[in-house]
Amino acid sequence: MIEVKNLSKSFNGKDYVLENLNCNIKDNAIYGLVGANGAGKSTLLRLINSIYTADEGVILIDNESAYDNESLKQEMVFVPDDLYFYPGYSLMDMAEYYKSLYHNFDMKYVINTANTLKLNLNAKISSFSKGMKRQCALICALATNAKYMFFDETFDGLDPVVRKYFKKLLSEAMSKKDTTIIMTSHNLRELEDICDNLGLLYKGNILFESDIDSLKTNMFKVQISLKSDFDKKTFKKLKILSYKKIGSVATLIIDEEGKDSRKFLESLNPVILDYLPLTLEEVFIYQMEALGYEFESVL
Repeated sequence: MIEVKNLSKSFNGKDYVLENLNCNIKDNAIYGLVGANGAGKSTLLRLINSIYTADEGVILIDNESAYDNESLKQEMVFVPDDLYFYPGYSLMDMAEYYKSLYHNFDMKYVINTANTLKLNLNAKISSFSKGMKRQCALICALATNAKYMFFDETFDGLDPVVRKYFKKLLSEAMSKKDTTIIMTSHNLRELEDICDNLGLLYKGNILFESDIDSLKTNMFKVQISLKSDFDKKTFKKLKILSYKKIGSVATLIIDEEGKDSRKFLESLNPVILDYLPLTLEEVFIYQMEALGYEFESVL
């Protein structure tokens, strides 16, 4: 388990990139960290991986301090947004380098996955496209069999088919190897079909955090029309996050919180009553509105 407590980091002693940040990331899960460019996602990953030193706060991994912990480094691998490869190295060269660092490195995995993706193992990585370079980095990271894997802007440069393939590989790593995966993106839709939990980073702190199943099962969009005139007060028994009425039809975004809203709404003998699914982006939009933020200013 990763525990981040009261974490702060600035680069000029004044403007904090992260300030008093707290979060817990459970084991054996895929945790997605979303936020606008400059929100602090990359900084947080670099702090957890001891690339940066925190100004204040504590980072614990399996109840041990993460900073410069040699034994933990065997269990951690980080793929940054700005990829770097040694000049003249091929994918096989990079795999050999990773193998020298990680005791459980799986060379067969590299070879088989590279062949599936039709990547030349012996060609210089510098000759590859941006997407192919990202594939090389992801393959080597997954082959480490590390317990904690960190990916910054995970799918940047990958085409839709390859992106889907790597989502499959990440899910398999999590489920088969008891791996915890932390991945960042500024694109919420990119992460919603693979992550178990999501955290929204905004101005140096986690503004909103939840597991996806709870988000999608607790919130509903309802369209309703009644025979008689009505307004928002008619539904005061419900926890309403958003209410809009056009003509005789109202659209409500409701938070169930364990209550059965459908029975109450059916008791009003509605002319129209439709429960509609929400996309994860819509869930975040309405949650942000409830907290007093405009979603467009956050992502």
